[in-house]
This record gives sequence, structure tokens and C-alpha cells, in this order.
Amino acid sequence: MRLVVDLNRCQGYAQCAFLAPDVFAMHGEEALVYDPRAREEQRERLARAVAACPVQAITADGLDGTGDVPAGSAGESSDGH
Repeated sequence: MRLVVDLNRCQGYAQCAFLAPDVFAMHGEEALVYDPRAREEQRERLARAVAACPVQAITADGLDGTGDVPAGSAGESSDGH
């Protein structure tokens, strides 16, 4: 799985860090650091973290096994079907 966080969109709410602390962490009060290559065993926590981002800044490639999954669109296919 590959993660991308839009750091321009991220507001530092840290919901992802609470839900997947092995992948996301806050550096200081506002700077998010993360591991862009998440392990398979992190899948469930990552799905929760992606869904919990209040500004939908996290994209997880391959999270649901079908490709890109932008925050807030879990379960939707990328072709609109």
C-alpha cells in the first residue's frame, strides 16, 4: 500500500495519528510525518485513519484492493461504477 498526504490540505487535527500511530505521527504541533509505504497488517487502521481525516488529505493506493481510495470515498470504484 502506498500513502500520500496532501500536506497543503492537512490541518494537523491528528486523527490519523491517533488511529494509526505506527504510520502517522505529529512532529511538533502542526507537522505531520508518515510512512508512505504502509504494511499490509495496517490495512484496517489505515482505512479508519483515511475515513477520519476531517479535510480528506489522505489518499491510500490499494487500501481496498482496487486502486486509489481518496479519503471519504471508501467502497466507490474509480470508474464511477
